[in-house]
Amino acid sequence: MAVDLQARINAAKKIVFMTGAGVSTASGIPDYRSKNGLYHNQTLRPEYLLSTDALRDEPAAMYQFIMDNMFYPEAQPNVIHTKMAALTQQGKAKIITQNVDGLHLKADAKAEDVIEFHGNIYDIYAPTDNQHVDYQAYQAGMRRADGALLRPNITLYGEIPFRVNQAMAWVHDADLIVIVGTSFVVYPFAGLLEYAQPNAQVVAINLERIPAPAFVEQTIGDAVAVFNGLEV
Repeated sequence: MAVDLQARINAAKKIVFMTGAGVSTASGIPDYRSKNGLYHNQTLRPEYLLSTDALRDEPAAMYQFIMDNMFYPEAQPNVIHTKMAALTQQGKAKIITQNVDGLHLKADAKAEDVIEFHGNIYDIYAPTDNQHVDYQAYQAGMRRADGALLRPNITLYGEIPFRVNQAMAWVHDADLIVIVGTSFVVYPFAGLLEYAQPNAQVVAINLERIPAPAFVEQTIGDAVAVFNGLEV
């Protein structure tokens, strides 16, 4: 698959990478839905803890879940991030990511060619006045000195993702779409594939088969190994 992906990337003019939590596990950040992921062995459902309901009714529970499970400010990009970033620098690729860890940008992907579809967990603000603070202030506590509640600028359950129309347009314009490290069960992210052109090539690289349309060519394997062998 590495050689096949290499040939496709070499031939493509407009690549879109659609990425999920699996691209960051090699950076030490757990994924969500694997057997060792964040969504297992939780007393309260993470879908609730990361919802607008929890923000309203139990902000302390949400804050604790985020601090315990989702804050990895020292994490560094791995080979998947760096090679995707290099392709954005070459003007060949764009990235639409579900990840909130900021690692695509930390890998020096061109910011204008990255859509953080679900936001960035280190972008912290107070909803009362939309004033942003450093993420270190959020680590110190969920409230500002004046008592205002702080939250990450991420898509909670019950909210609309970021830059949806732009993501649809990127997928529509792509001649190669590469899906990496996502269970592909969260919408509207998975639904973006509906906007792909019929002649676009679509490949997926994941540890497990994903519920994607039949036209998606799926490779079951370690994306780190695939990207290690990729020349960009």
